[in-house]
Amino acid sequence: MKSELKRLFLTTAFGFIATVSVLAKNDYVAYLFTYFTGNAPEQEQICYALSNDGWNYTPLNNGRPVIASDSIALTKCVRDPHILRGEDGWFYQVITDMKSSLGWSSNRGMVLMRSRNLIQWEHHTIHFPERYKGTMFANVTRVWAPQTIYDKEAGKYMVYFSILTNDGSCPYDRVYYAYANSDFSDLEGDPKVLFDVKDAAIDTDIVRDDEGLYHVFFKTEGQRQKGIKQFITPSLLDKSKWQLQPGMCQDTNKAVEGGGVFRLFDGTWVLMYDCYTSGHYQFCKSTDLRTFKRVQDTQTSGAFTPRHGTVIAITKQEYKLLTAWDTLLQADRDLKSRPIPTLTLKQLDQRKALIDETRHVLAGKATAKAFKAQAGKIQKFLK
Repeated sequence: MKSELKRLFLTTAFGFIATVSVLAKNDYVAYLFTYFTGNAPEQEQICYALSNDGWNYTPLNNGRPVIASDSIALTKCVRDPHILRGEDGWFYQVITDMKSSLGWSSNRGMVLMRSRNLIQWEHHTIHFPERYKGTMFANVTRVWAPQTIYDKEAGKYMVYFSILTNDGSCPYDRVYYAYANSDFSDLEGDPKVLFDVKDAAIDTDIVRDDEGLYHVFFKTEGQRQKGIKQFITPSLLDKSKWQLQPGMCQDTNKAVEGGGVFRLFDGTWVLMYDCYTSGHYQFCKSTDLRTFKRVQDTQTSGAFTPRHGTVIAITKQEYKLLTAWDTLLQADRDLKSRPIPTLTLKQLDQRKALIDETRHVLAGKATAKAFKAQAGKIQKFLK
């Protein structure tokens, strides 16, 4: 059943963003990393971090969530956010709808989201037992790590994910796909098998290179030698053209998961993955998308503790909006944490008025200029 349209008024749109097809390389100035942070319910939330070089990241909102899971997900928790800059002026995110404390085979669906500005998101939940009642997909015990890519052959956005069922129809994690409908609120038809390696495969990520070839990265979860492998193919749907590449892609002997691939401004490809038993993210580089060499490990500590996430390049306008929004969020936290005994009755009234005003700025039509102005008011009050 198609879910009801909902909106998150975290902040508001600042206008139509140019499509990826008309953005030149020099339009991009930074990178946005969207991720979750851990296995506790308060950590299964969407967080953002920014980087100027693609290797080193600073979390927004001091590492706190930027989208509350209880406002978008049926389980009130989410994992594995994947973000994509669309061909049509929208940004897309698909996320695992899951609370891991209920067990690793406890999730039954995903969340689809789209936004014009990276902050205000439309969202829909897809609960497989209801959406696919009467089919094998009603028996899923997990729907893991959904991601999206624009399929140029079909002219549609493909959502792909791994599933496991409890009725024997899908006895190991197998990767399926379905196309999203026109407003990214639902999936069209029943999912179909994207690929099957006859053993558990999870955490799939697909990118398209300059030659038009698709590189399909995935984790071999069920095999004795677990790691990240890839197929290369000119067509996502013609299975006869898929070629499995030899060896593993990760440049480590540590356990890895959540592989994500993105491109730097200079054309270098980056493969990042979570070394989840070692306490760090590892970043590797490649010029051909076939061989990857480790560049650095990023310790997951302090305010920046990323788990399975993805990265996109952002423009100067988008960077300004996100950083201005972050400044306002920080000022709002400082305002709310100001000890009441240090304020006069008049200041308490002013504080309440500022909190209310900030809430309206964050929920109404706003721009980077408006965010900065409101943050300035708060900072002046706190001096």
